[in-house]
Amino acid sequence: MSNPYTVDARRCISYLTIELEGAIPEEFRPLIGNRIYGCDDCQLICPWNRFSQLTDEEDFSPRKAWHSPELIELFAWTEAWFLKVTEGSAIRRIGHLRWLRNIAVALGNAPWSEGVLNALESRRGEHPLLDEHIEWAVAQQIARRNEGAIEVQLPKKQRLVRVVEKGLPRDA
Repeated sequence: MSNPYTVDARRCISYLTIELEGAIPEEFRPLIGNRIYGCDDCQLICPWNRFSQLTDEEDFSPRKAWHSPELIELFAWTEAWFLKVTEGSAIRRIGHLRWLRNIAVALGNAPWSEGVLNALESRRGEHPLLDEHIEWAVAQQIARRNEGAIEVQLPKKQRLVRVVEKGLPRDA
């Protein structure tokens, strides 16, 4: 929401992951989290939905292929497999390229993992739009890896650091 009672659809996760055909603006990529097709947060907070009932309609039940898949697994799908698995699903309309774009963003938001980095690198060069999102995701992964890195200092360096911190002469 940009103003009270006003929704800016260009900032909506569903718009960004489903309707937007180009690059997802960098400022919104971290906010998407691991969502790869819409978000339904609006459905969760809509006051009218508190009156709704769950349905037994089979079409609204999760399909087996969609039940808790790993992002890396989804990112490895070929276009042929994507078309097969999404047959009869609204997801198919975004196409394989935007599917991969969205997953690249989600992988960029994932916790540091060598496997995630390898998966991202494996798809470089397939399409400029995908490459832009892969480069961003790789940078996010490397930043997360470096946040957890521990610097090991040799004893001489540790002594020098203590000397500088205390303001002592080097030979002290």
